Amino acid sequence: MQRRRLLAVAAALVVASGCSSQDDEAPPSVSAPSPSVSASESSDGAREAVEAYVRALNSRSASELISVGGVEDEEWSRQEAERILADRGGRGWKIKDVRIQHDMGPDVGSARLLAEDRAGESLRDTFTVTREKGAWHLTVFTGQPAEPGKESAATDEPRS
Repeated sequence: MQRRRLLAVAAALVVASGCSSQDDEAPPSVSAPSPSVSASESSDGAREAVEAYVRALNSRSASELISVGGVEDEEWSRQEAERILADRGGRGWKIKDVRIQHDMGPDVGSARLLAEDRAGESLRDTFTVTREKGAWHLTVFTGQPAEPGKESAATDEPRS
């Protein structure tokens, strides 16, 4: 569960960095790969996860969305998947551009997606991509409950 919280923090950092003044047309950068995986293989796996996300949206499949999100198939994840699909699902998204950056190491990075639906509406999204046990996942689920007996991190101002 600690790793999930770390990923949530990493996702927040990626979203915050998306607001920077970097040129949107800059080519994706790839960090040094791990010894066993080349940078292109690493980027390809992350790209496949983004493509699986778009397929899950188009097919309105909660189970595929849960799989690409790398979370357990539980009541909370089903509910969140249904909310995502109600908002973005079944619209015939076509990928226009995917940019993968391994800016946090060979197993964690960011993916920027640009897609267009049948009506010509654009979808721009940024995800944290993570590789666990060889499988790439997108951080699309934000409502994962804390483990029993553990408190979530406080966001309130400390009291003196």
